[in-house]
Amino acid sequence: MQWNEAAADPGFVEFWRQRRVCALTTVRPDGRPHTVAVGATLDPEAGVVRVITYRSSVKAANVRAAGAAGAPVSVSQIDGPRWSTVEGLALVREEPDRVAEAERRYALRYREPRPNPERVAIEITVRSVLGRL
Repeated sequence: MQWNEAAADPGFVEFWRQRRVCALTTVRPDGRPHTVAVGATLDPEAGVVRVITYRSSVKAANVRAAGAAGAPVSVSQIDGPRWSTVEGLALVREEPDRVAEAERRYALRYREPRPNPERVAIEITVRSVLGRL
C-alpha cells in the first residue's frame, strides 16, 4: 500500500494510535538486521514515524552509519491477526525541538518519558506500508 492511501485510512491511523510495543529493524554496517522493541509514534500528516532513544544506542549508530541520505528501516506492530509495517528512510535527530516533538508524541501514545539528556529521536520518512487490519 502506498503511504497516501494508508494515511487517509482512519483504521490504519487508529491502529497506530493504540498503545502497543513496536519492533524497529535497522541494518548493521555488516548487513545483518538489528531488531529491537521500541515505542514508536506515527505522524500521519507529516508521513513520519518517530522513535526516542539514547544517543549511544545501537539503533542510532546503525542509522548514522548509513549517512546523510538516511538508513532503510522498518517499524512493525502486531495485534493478533492484525499487523502493520511501515518502511522508510531514517535519520537521527538531535535538535532540541525535534527531540521534544518526539517526546511529546511518545507521551500521548505511551507515557511521559523519563528525563534523559542523552536522548535523540529517530525520524523515519515513510515510503511504504504493509499489513492486514
